[in-house]
Amino acid sequence: SIGIKIQYQNNLMSSKNILITGAAGFIGSHVARLFVNKYPDYNIYNFDLLTYAGNLENVKDIEAAPNYLFVKGDICDLGTLRYVFKEYNITHVIHLAAESHVDRSIENPFVFIETNVMGTANLLQAAREHWDNETDDHLFYHVSTDEVYGALGETGFFTEDTKYDPHSPYSASKASSDHMVRSFGDTYGMPVMISNCSNNYGPFHFPEKLIPLFINNIIQKKSLPVYGDGLYTRDWLYVIDHATAIDAAFHNGKVGETYNIGGFNEWKNIDLVKLLCSIMDSKLDRTQGESEQLITYIKDRPGHDRRYAIDATKINKELGWYPSVTFEEGLEKTIDWYLTNSEWLEHVTSGDYRKYYEEMYG
Repeated sequence: SIGIKIQYQNNLMSSKNILITGAAGFIGSHVARLFVNKYPDYNIYNFDLLTYAGNLENVKDIEAAPNYLFVKGDICDLGTLRYVFKEYNITHVIHLAAESHVDRSIENPFVFIETNVMGTANLLQAAREHWDNETDDHLFYHVSTDEVYGALGETGFFTEDTKYDPHSPYSASKASSDHMVRSFGDTYGMPVMISNCSNNYGPFHFPEKLIPLFINNIIQKKSLPVYGDGLYTRDWLYVIDHATAIDAAFHNGKVGETYNIGGFNEWKNIDLVKLLCSIMDSKLDRTQGESEQLITYIKDRPGHDRRYAIDATKINKELGWYPSVTFEEGLEKTIDWYLTNSEWLEHVTSGDYRKYYEEMYG
């Protein structure tokens, strides 16, 4: 209750009351941490439903900050959103809450449609009603993915003008949410902004995605399931660099614009896995090549895009943002974090996650 009272007192003086949706998740927790620590005069509200990938342990270090408050809620519940906007006089939104795993979207596409499309529409509507067509010092910032653009051939990059061509229920739902955000900007004059980012990695990543999954499996000496021939290519970005890019766009970007965020850092999956194995062998004092023996090629998933690559020239030139670490540096930082935070890893790899892992990967 003391924390809540401090929040209400700060509301009277704060220049911004920012609702960050999904801030107990992977990317959202890093964005919340950055904003809470860097901008003490802002009030940061973490709005999260705490589904399987939402974990308050991810934001444990800022939970006592006087400019931070967690509010449990569902973006699919318009009534709750209306209450939150009014109760905390929300002036800005950074929208990260989403279902995000392609494999899960193949198993159950309707959950992705409900959360990513309808949830985003609810959030836009609540913001529009509360701001009542005012545009001064308001912003709806929607965080999206490069997967909306589809797949590339062996050359070329995704730019902000690349035509949308999603190939999975996940990417289709994110493309739909992007269109919904732009429609509210065009139709109602809402101040909106979108960024589309490449694959993220780093601390607090739920171990269903490739890098944290394989780190955990190497520790446990479990199989490393690689789809198809392993030659699928992705552009990787350290999650803390993504958070600083969001910070740059939020404060200095232009309303109505889209910014692609990436590191010009392409890796084929199998090359990434072999690098990860090599670093892990060194960290765990194992014989070089030992972890590579765990690699197992499995049946490819449907609609698997061959290559993604982001052209981040626009945000580089217009906002002066660049990644701070190379992939090799970021990967080593990530591995060190997981090895140091074994308790966190144990907590998130129990219960429902283990059941899901068995269903998806056997």
